[in-house]
Amino acid sequence: MVFAAPGEALARAEELLGADPSPLHASVAHQVIGIWQRDFGDTRRALAHLRRARDLAARAESAEREADVLATLGVALVHAGRTRAGLAAFERGVARGSGHTRARVLYRRAYVWWVLGRHGEALEDVRRAIPVLRQVDDVIWTARALTLRATVHLAQGSVERANADFTAAEALWDTTGQEHDKADAVESRGLAAFRAGDVPAALRLLDEAAERYAKLGTPTFMLTIRRCEVLMAAGLATEALAEADGAIAVLDGIGGQSTRKAELLLVAARAARLADEPRTALARAAVAVRLFAGQRRTWYETHARLVLIEARAATGRGSGRLVADAAAVAERLAAFGAPAAPEASLLAGRIALDLGWTADAERHLAVAARSRHGGPPLARMTGWAAQALRARAAGSPRGVLEACRRGLDVLDDHRMTLGASELRARATAQGAELAALAQRASLVSGGPRRLLGWSERWRATVLSAPPTRPPADPVLLTAMTAFRELAARAEETRSDGGRPAPALEREQRRLEREIRSRTLHMRGEAPGDGDRFDVARLLRRLGDEVRLVELAVLDGRVHVLLCGQGRVRRFEAGLLAEAEAEAEHVQAGLRRLAHPGAEARLPLVEAAGARLQHLLLGPAAAHLGSGPVVVVPPGRLHRVPWALLPALRDRVLSVSPSASSWLRAGDTAPPSGGRQVLVRGPGLASGGAEVSELSDRYTGRRTPGGAGTGTPPPGTPTGTRHVPPHGEGDPGERAGPVGAGGGATRVPPAADAGGGESARREREVAGRTGGGRPGPVAAAGGGTAARGATVVLEGDDARVPRVLRELDGAALAHIAAHGTFRADSPLFSSLRMADGPLIVHDFERLDRSPYRIILPCCDTARFASVGADELLGLVTALLPLGTAGVVACTAPVNDAAVVPLMLALHKGLDAGLSLAEALRDARAALPGDAVHQATGWAFSAFGAA
Repeated sequence: MVFAAPGEALARAEELLGADPSPLHASVAHQVIGIWQRDFGDTRRALAHLRRARDLAARAESAEREADVLATLGVALVHAGRTRAGLAAFERGVARGSGHTRARVLYRRAYVWWVLGRHGEALEDVRRAIPVLRQVDDVIWTARALTLRATVHLAQGSVERANADFTAAEALWDTTGQEHDKADAVESRGLAAFRAGDVPAALRLLDEAAERYAKLGTPTFMLTIRRCEVLMAAGLATEALAEADGAIAVLDGIGGQSTRKAELLLVAARAARLADEPRTALARAAVAVRLFAGQRRTWYETHARLVLIEARAATGRGSGRLVADAAAVAERLAAFGAPAAPEASLLAGRIALDLGWTADAERHLAVAARSRHGGPPLARMTGWAAQALRARAAGSPRGVLEACRRGLDVLDDHRMTLGASELRARATAQGAELAALAQRASLVSGGPRRLLGWSERWRATVLSAPPTRPPADPVLLTAMTAFRELAARAEETRSDGGRPAPALEREQRRLEREIRSRTLHMRGEAPGDGDRFDVARLLRRLGDEVRLVELAVLDGRVHVLLCGQGRVRRFEAGLLAEAEAEAEHVQAGLRRLAHPGAEARLPLVEAAGARLQHLLLGPAAAHLGSGPVVVVPPGRLHRVPWALLPALRDRVLSVSPSASSWLRAGDTAPPSGGRQVLVRGPGLASGGAEVSELSDRYTGRRTPGGAGTGTPPPGTPTGTRHVPPHGEGDPGERAGPVGAGGGATRVPPAADAGGGESARREREVAGRTGGGRPGPVAAAGGGTAARGATVVLEGDDARVPRVLRELDGAALAHIAAHGTFRADSPLFSSLRMADGPLIVHDFERLDRSPYRIILPCCDTARFASVGADELLGLVTALLPLGTAGVVACTAPVNDAAVVPLMLALHKGLDAGLSLAEALRDARAALPGDAVHQATGWAFSAFGAA
């Protein structure tokens, strides 16, 4: 019972001891308590109970009972770091037991061999145990032995053998009530999926195992270790480090197993290294090495030494001693049959290359390169990285480029198995070295065209295909609805001058974790991206007038690739670090200019723009011609307000995450019908005045009561949100019939916020899986909006389900709402609707996002730079989903100044201009004061519509 129902087993054992049992029965009770304390509590208490159980078994003169207890004691001693004493207990247990009992002892010793990393001994003991366990029809222990053997096979890289054993074990578990062991089987299948390269399946299975363990109330330290490994492979190293450190703190708090602490320290060290925290990695790895050495766990100690060497190399401590240490670790890992052996050889070769030891480097890199032809994707990428370094050392740019191409092809195939856009983006980090090697080689041998091709090869690849649509998962839909409601309650509390209750904030964070977790489970459906970037096609599309400026960063310096007039030219500009610092100064200046009274800072901001131009464009600024310009910046420069640069200030200017993305946007056809959607969220300081004005413009009427003039109510504080009293400017009375020519369907605030028809429609939309396009828009009077109509959603009807329904497949969407960027979790960046936040995960449920989107909201063009050169945020989520153009801003803006900018922008669109053309003219139409100028600079046009 101790695994099937641990709490009940513990209570029954303590009850038995209180009833003055016989030595034999008391031995069983103490053993159960010892197992519980060993696995779920204090190791010291476990040892005390198990020694008492052993002594009672001897007093009962039961050799079989004594052998069984000795096996349990041996496991506990090894987990406590007392390996020699633990193995001695097993020797006595094997000698005392016979038949069925000895088979159980052998199984547990096999487990200990696995803990110690001695896989050969583990397989030998389990080989001896399984036939006996099967012969006596011991289903539970046979299933445990098969699960253990599968786990050892995985450690040796034998995925097929492991899967066969896992399948056999799971069939046996289905016939038992061993819930803990069933959870362990699910966890093991998650590990197998990870070893096979299926990250989404691994995350799904490990999360399922965690739910099962939670119902039993059992700690999950081994599960944490495995989950951290998967998170690291998915590019989520920072999260893995936080989870591992959290588990270490819990383990220390209960006096848990020393072996598990060492394993958690190892995984934390690996996560810290991948998260670019080498000093943290050094500290964690050094303690892990010491613990593993004391526990005589050579296999684990060697892996910890590999991380220690990697961390030392990352802190700039390359030396001949380090090469020798890495080579020794590689040899030991190879002797163990460990999949990490090629990583150690690659490390030794890389350090040797940096020292100029080409012969030594070639020897180590040749060993690492053998892994490029087989194994999981990351192992093959290690091999191709080694092959590329070999070619570079041999002076063969062609060899470098071929190895990099093959390695990135492996990454592409792996990336497209991931359904979540976040995982796709973060996974690209594993190809950063290959891409950088290829860029350097192309700069030397291929000229600007080849450099452009390789710059595109790894830039914004997550936008090359839409993310997998979230599944028809009722749990996910329920979690998103609950998250929205909690967020709305928290916002109400803040608006009243308080702060949300801690319980509310905890529940909101829990729901965020659940939504994100279930989203990461999605498996990709698209094959590898076959739409390779074609420089000639780009130049044909640009023609003679348009210039595309792609900024590539090599060794910290910005290289400008100027495309147009049938050629690609390269110019060197400034240092990336200096440009980033200057961009932050500009952002601070724009934030200040959003408030009246800061006019004196305008010349300073303009001067900073000139410095930015020098750093980012350099001499290329004089060769831009007079036509439109498309800027393709690297991820780390996504916050630059490009319209502030003098050479770009009066131009038709658009921004794109990549040249490939710009081409795809230009190929995107607008939807038929041309429906336009205007959305006004709550709490805008201007009252969302441009939405009323735009609606009136489309219908040719003015709004009664003075609303919709483009001017906020007198005394409205800048940068805050003003909500008119109920009924003020209420648009419901002005809803009229919709004509085929595109009149406005204004949806009035619902009268039944808590139920009725409005709530029923919301539940219907929330329950849909998004498999089809929304039906016709219901007019206020019960009619149907014609195709090409303008739909206005405001008040209580600006709720997320209804907004999503109308946005799906629209030609143009204008969403005036509070925008919030989440740097810690960019896919929870949001627009504030009447019922709570509209997040990026919501947009990913659309069949097709609007062809054009205008977001007059603060920070809607902010992104998180992740992976190799990927961007996560609201705009980049829209581009793969059918949106060809977006207008958004990179900084907080003045609400009142936004209104005339937006009205002028729409005037240009009405005249048939593109977003970039209309935004250029709208800026020029603004008053010349500092607030309006800063507002215009903060907005950018993205894409090609």
